[in-house]
Amino acid sequence: MPLAQGKLEGRTAIVTGAAQGIGAEYALALAREGARLCVSDIADTGRTCERIAELNAEAIGIRCDVTDVGSVEKLVAETEKAFGSLDILVNNAAIFAGLRGQSFSDISTQDWDAVFAVNARGVFECCKAAVPIMRRRKRGKIVNVASATVFKGSPMLLHYVASKGAVVAITRALARELGPDGICVNCIAPGFTLSEGVEANSFYDGSFKSSNVATRALSRDAVPQDLVGPVVFLSSDESNFMTGQTVVVDGGSVMH
Repeated sequence: MPLAQGKLEGRTAIVTGAAQGIGAEYALALAREGARLCVSDIADTGRTCERIAELNAEAIGIRCDVTDVGSVEKLVAETEKAFGSLDILVNNAAIFAGLRGQSFSDISTQDWDAVFAVNARGVFECCKAAVPIMRRRKRGKIVNVASATVFKGSPMLLHYVASKGAVVAITRALARELGPDGICVNCIAPGFTLSEGVEANSFYDGSFKSSNVATRALSRDAVPQDLVGPVVFLSSDESNFMTGQTVVVDGGSVMH
């Protein structure tokens, strides 16, 4: 497939959690616009890199645990070594698809900490490692991935919803801090989306899925391709005067 409009020509991007599903679609969309990609995940990223190569775009794949400082520092260093820059960071890695709904009183301390370690602290670790390169260049785009559940107050997933609320807060505070450096920090908040992992989890079948669709102004299932446009926009020069914002992409279930 040819490049779309080349909005990201010459830019380098890291996308975390991009071995499959929504993260892979983000990486492919950035590649179609001309970006060079570092595809990162704790899982094998080979298939995503192959799909990017089919677009005649450049990509490297790096295994990275976003909760491990050394692993994240290596991710950023290897990206800069391969491409000479880092312009875009998409913080997509998260724990969600494998979760099952349960009362907050049944969530263990261990599960709470595990979700927060990836979903919130992982964003912090990746930003902390990436920002020095962006600061030297006096520009950069950080796109964090939260969730529309933050605005709906969705029950039975308190650890997940709280962790994504933290991502919104990180986005706002970091946008203030990094504005003088020319770095834009924004956030996308997807609604319930039929990714590979979600479709493999029976908890999300039936009433969970149908009740989400029923609340939408655009009453259909969401698929990963529905999310890529806003990510490309927030990664491009078209959003140069936007920072600290959270864009909800959920078919009009949440309006704020």
